[in-house]
Amino acid sequence: MTVSKMSWRPQYRSSKFRNVYGKVANREHCFDGIPITKNVHDNHFCAVNTKFLAIVTESAGGGAFLVIPLEQTGRIEPNYPKVCGHQGNVLDIKWNPFIENIIASCSEDTSVRIWEIPEGGLKRHMTDSVLELYGHSRRVGLVEWHPTASNILFSAGYDYKILIWNLDVGEPVKMIDCHSDVILCMSFNTDGSLVATTCKDKKLRVIEPRSGKVLQEANCKNHRVNRVVFLGNMKRLLTTGVSRWNTRQIALWDQEDLSMSLIEEEIDGLSGLLFPFYDADTHMLYLAGKGDGNIRYYEINTEKPYFTYLMEFRSAAPQKGLGVMPKHGLDVSMCEVFRFYKVITLKGLVEPISMIVPRRSETYQEDIYPMTPGTEPALTPDEWLSGTNRDPILMSLKEGYKKVSKVVFKAPIREKKSVVVNGIDLLENVPPRTENELLRMFFRQQDEIRRLKSDLSQKDVRIRQLQLELKNLRNSPKNNEL
Repeated sequence: MTVSKMSWRPQYRSSKFRNVYGKVANREHCFDGIPITKNVHDNHFCAVNTKFLAIVTESAGGGAFLVIPLEQTGRIEPNYPKVCGHQGNVLDIKWNPFIENIIASCSEDTSVRIWEIPEGGLKRHMTDSVLELYGHSRRVGLVEWHPTASNILFSAGYDYKILIWNLDVGEPVKMIDCHSDVILCMSFNTDGSLVATTCKDKKLRVIEPRSGKVLQEANCKNHRVNRVVFLGNMKRLLTTGVSRWNTRQIALWDQEDLSMSLIEEEIDGLSGLLFPFYDADTHMLYLAGKGDGNIRYYEINTEKPYFTYLMEFRSAAPQKGLGVMPKHGLDVSMCEVFRFYKVITLKGLVEPISMIVPRRSETYQEDIYPMTPGTEPALTPDEWLSGTNRDPILMSLKEGYKKVSKVVFKAPIREKKSVVVNGIDLLENVPPRTENELLRMFFRQQDEIRRLKSDLSQKDVRIRQLQLELKNLRNSPKNNEL
């Protein structure tokens, strides 16, 4: 019988991402002088694509965000035009993955709005959205675009509901009503046939979005979940949260069995939220702490130990949130595999950070750039709503590098005032949220009552006139002769 001795050397895996490092852009390539929102809502307040950077700003009287063309780096003028149509603070913004000029925003004013940004950016303040979507009865904290179907948008409100909007008709078409508290995060699997959510009720759920059916549910008492992300096609979920000892942790789950996590790993004792970002092309996970300047990164494996720690990007400047550049916007000549746009509130600064694989060769590195989801939708809204699932249409970053999407957004013409989903009119009895709104509603109702009283008295007079005319007709001599 042979006894195998355990080696004292640590298990060493060769990985092409072992030496990935973070490179901060020079100051002239940052965006400076931005009055970043002071809102404490746990979102990124930042969204980026290959054309524009959008940042939620601090503004009086309603909510606003800036949209800056990417090439317009440096100091931003104080009177730079804003997107400012919301009546309450903007809580989340997301670019349409298939149409680069379309952005969705949601707000404390209970609405979701769709904006069309002109080529080259704004020349003046924009107050008119192409679509105003009302259906939530409380503020709306999250918006997410469907990853493969065009014009399908998900919104999560403080009314504990997720609404699915078909923007071709400008209406909510489905309602997911299985949460008992505020929804903290939504994440889709690769083809968008499943959505995972974390909620303040300490539960992690995997939901079939079209039926609203909860397929799996985990009660996370020891690991209080904050954020969740699907790990590509691995059939795994990763959550970030807090342990019972108030340390930050990550946990890995099998999406088909949430009865117990596969592994939980302590990260540190800091208190800020951990934002997870997963890159399915490189199998790398990035963990960025809110309120600190660190971004740790790991390689994810299907076998144990599941996580391989690679390195940590450190910075003294704390981040409020991070925008992420879509894959087709990366610089492949630099071997850039990921790019963050770090929001630094104290400096009014947005700083690009490129994650780079050090390579000597100048040629295109096929092994670190597999085919990746591109800019073409795989499904129409009707196809997806009728039950079809399709994987994303992939593109090569070598060939279709600057391929322009041909999809154009057409806003539907809407006249209907009621919004009925699952047999419930969502706009009926929406309560006012602020004192001003209450007063406005009161005065509107007073006007309405006055108008109705006036209509009523006019109708009374008209009825009396008609009754007299009828009486006269009956009593006229002509009728008597007949």
